[in-house]
Amino acid sequence: MPTLDDILEHIGEFGLYQKRAFFVLCLFSAAFTPIYVGIVFLGFIPEHHCQNPGVAELRARCGWSLEEELNYTLPKKVNHGETVTSQCQRYDVDWNVTELDCIDPVDFFITSGNQSSIPLIPCQDGWFYDVRGSSIVSEFDLVCEDAWKLDLFQSCVNVGFFVGSIGIGYMADRFGRKLCLLITILINSISGVLVAIAPSYIWVVIFRLIQGLVSKAGWLTGYILITEFVGLDYRRTVGIVYQMAFTVGLLVFAAIAYAIPHWRWLQLAVTLPHFFFLLYYWCLPESPRWLIAQQESDKALKIIKSIAKANQKKLPSSMENLQSEDEEGEKLHPSFLDLVRTPQIRKHTLILMYTWFTSSVIYQGLIMHMGISGGNIYLDFFYSALVEFPAAIILILTIDRVGRRYPWAASNLTAGAACLVTALVPENLYWLKMTAACLGRLGITMTYEMVCLVNAELYPTFLRNLGVLVCSSMCDIGGIITPFIVYRLADIWNELPLVVFAVIGLIDGGLVLLLPETKGKTLPETIEEAENLYRYRKPKENIIYLHVQTSDTVPH
Repeated sequence: MPTLDDILEHIGEFGLYQKRAFFVLCLFSAAFTPIYVGIVFLGFIPEHHCQNPGVAELRARCGWSLEEELNYTLPKKVNHGETVTSQCQRYDVDWNVTELDCIDPVDFFITSGNQSSIPLIPCQDGWFYDVRGSSIVSEFDLVCEDAWKLDLFQSCVNVGFFVGSIGIGYMADRFGRKLCLLITILINSISGVLVAIAPSYIWVVIFRLIQGLVSKAGWLTGYILITEFVGLDYRRTVGIVYQMAFTVGLLVFAAIAYAIPHWRWLQLAVTLPHFFFLLYYWCLPESPRWLIAQQESDKALKIIKSIAKANQKKLPSSMENLQSEDEEGEKLHPSFLDLVRTPQIRKHTLILMYTWFTSSVIYQGLIMHMGISGGNIYLDFFYSALVEFPAAIILILTIDRVGRRYPWAASNLTAGAACLVTALVPENLYWLKMTAACLGRLGITMTYEMVCLVNAELYPTFLRNLGVLVCSSMCDIGGIITPFIVYRLADIWNELPLVVFAVIGLIDGGLVLLLPETKGKTLPETIEEAENLYRYRKPKENIIYLHVQTSDTVPH
């Protein structure tokens, strides 16, 4: 019997109607970028050192440049074999002494005090920041002993991602994709504005947490929505391009951050466009697959007719009555137990949770590690984002020819091996180090795009949104611990985080080979179909039936 995919073949698998919806959802995907990686610019750590009372007057009297002031008045320390000025300590002296020599003022205190060195004390009068504009670090002094508060800022966003993915994932499968998408957009818009005007660090963290609760869940709900009302031949393409829109958002975000170096105005600039997404109420449909699974065939048929009309197609009269026979005709309500109740879905869930965790740790970790490696943060961010476009092109050219599993495993192995090479290559082979780093970013981007695609293909319709969001919640656990992996392990050895990334990436490359191949298979509608994905057969669904009712026909 014909299926929903058969209907789409008649009315257009990716016609004008789907293209319009896909375009507006891609705008939404691009706008998610500042929330996911916003810490790079909102929490930029500028060069800083202790404020020294009296030094400004001494500098004016002696005619020092800023470089001479730092050289004469700040203590030195050895950091990874390089002598640098201390950022968290200053000399315990009074710089207002009028007898100070402009050539070597520190020697005056050593000589007059008959001591071999001057005692050091922590910064007691704040910090001086050498930065164009501001960040939450410079405004709230999140440096030295308070540096962990920056880690907490990013971790709280990922805590919000984690909680929101589970809660909103259930709501989207229970009450519909469109409703939950609109709710997340509204809350995300309001909380984003509140972050920009928050009066203190505590309030910034609270509002950022609220933003995290809804933003990623909304992004994934949009992903599920678009993949559910396009045809089989276009499903993988729209999934990858939807994620490419996120990459476009990276480029735009870097440009906006460069133009607006003040973090509050930057936050406001990237938040206000979200209010326009509330117009989705009029220009986006509910998922017809979800409606059929919920026994709301009349509403599904209305959307199908709208798609046919916009695509200038005609729906055959034999396809105007929909009936779902899932679970003996009862409405299907998602349950967390369904994710582990049957053996194959349980295996899928565990492997997908690990690969989401791996993808998040390596992807976010490479971006954060770039931030502590020096250089021009805007150009580095921009160039690294460009690497993600070849990743999408490679996937589009390969996954329908060789399948999902092997490119997925290869991308994991590439990311892991590249991280290891980047860590072990000496600094004097800079070209090789940068080439390996780019390959690592390329590989993990492919992994991220692949897990989003395959995750949606492994779960039945009534469980799909919950399955994707629960599995992707491990991505948020990874995001919570990634700042601590990067910043704390780098204190031991700057390349140690890359070694950790390599290990977990190589393990993931082996695990994804245990998943079934979904190339060319229609989306499963029942748990039984999801369990039978391992069977090699030409996909044929018997779940969503289309009937022509006559006087002698009794609907199921």
